[in-house]
Amino acid sequence: MKRVAKWLSLSVLALGLIGCSNGNDDTGNQSISIALWDEKASDAIDGAIASFKEKHPGVEVTVTYSPFSQYWTTLRTSIGGGAGPDLFWMNAVNFYQYAQPGLIQNLEPFIEGDADFEKSDYYESMIDLYSYDDNLYGAPYFVDAVGLYYNKDIFDQAGVDYPDESWTWEDIERVGAELTNKEEGIYGYLAPIVHNQSGYYNYIHQAGGAIVSEDQTQSGFRSDAAVEAFQFVERLIDQGISPDIKSQIQNDNNQLFMSNQLAMMPAISVMAVMYREELGDKVDVAPLPSYKEDTAILHGISWAMNRGAEHPELAWELMKELTGETGNTIIAETGFSTPAARTAADLWLESLPDMNLQVFIDAQETGSPYPLSRNTMEWQRMETTEIQGAFLSGEPMEDVLERVGLEMERMLNQGLDE
Repeated sequence: MKRVAKWLSLSVLALGLIGCSNGNDDTGNQSISIALWDEKASDAIDGAIASFKEKHPGVEVTVTYSPFSQYWTTLRTSIGGGAGPDLFWMNAVNFYQYAQPGLIQNLEPFIEGDADFEKSDYYESMIDLYSYDDNLYGAPYFVDAVGLYYNKDIFDQAGVDYPDESWTWEDIERVGAELTNKEEGIYGYLAPIVHNQSGYYNYIHQAGGAIVSEDQTQSGFRSDAAVEAFQFVERLIDQGISPDIKSQIQNDNNQLFMSNQLAMMPAISVMAVMYREELGDKVDVAPLPSYKEDTAILHGISWAMNRGAEHPELAWELMKELTGETGNTIIAETGFSTPAARTAADLWLESLPDMNLQVFIDAQETGSPYPLSRNTMEWQRMETTEIQGAFLSGEPMEDVLERVGLEMERMLNQGLDE
């Protein structure tokens, strides 16, 4: 079955080290296809495939890297047509759309009796994120927690102490004002509006709220916590501490930070390597400042298996290489992101020893889960449009949040009584 031929994007034959066969491998002339969107992970991918091919030298493995903007459309179309890759990256926004209708395999039957895979080896946040009806449908790969990156040179020039775990929203406003230099085009802080995971999702949780209720029927946007979160953002923009919505839409916020125009910005752990490569030892990271709660949004990527995988047992063996010791070790050593396996944490910390990556490990203890529901993508699209529109138009934020919350709840509850 040539599913890879229907997977319309760049395919790369993964070259692995060919080890000696144990004489019992009868998997010749078989193939497995995998897909993801970030070529920065290629070292970890290729290393895991090399390890897999030492045990299964006759199996061909093909890798497809697709732009994120095309990835989900292509994936859903191919799987819906009975094709698609055997293994592929999964994120939280899309998880329910694949797990609920059974488009991806329940991994529990593979896990049972397999001593090489223990759910307890992975961060609980990732196991929870990719479980449906208490069954694991996504093998944890790496974790995205949010931290406060800062430019040490800008702090030094202003004679201001670096941020630490004691900081609160008040410190962001106070120190952000001190670091803002309009003449030099420097903002003290970026309050993200165009990125909810690194921005206002955190503020709502820090104000004691949530994005969606545990039973996935109520919106957290219709709450005092949401109002406080957006009042915080509005104050930072009104004082000129943070770029406004137009600037955030027109500019790449990462480029603003790497071009020394932002003293501080919240961002996920995956950005650490890129920031370090661009800014050198000028960049470091601290915990997100707290408010009523000390927390940060937790997300991460898992590997899912196509329900139509032609060789599911082989696909499971490759999935274990990707998410097991081999894959996690390479993710850790390259610094790509926080490995999902607890045992690889120290290796990851050593990958960028001059940066306080421990922030992202500690966040696993105090973090808040990325919001999940059966239709997250639908209400997030509406949420983004409404909230960015409010900042552009100047419409009272409380009115917008009420409208967002009501529409979100309509979407969450649609069809539940049928």
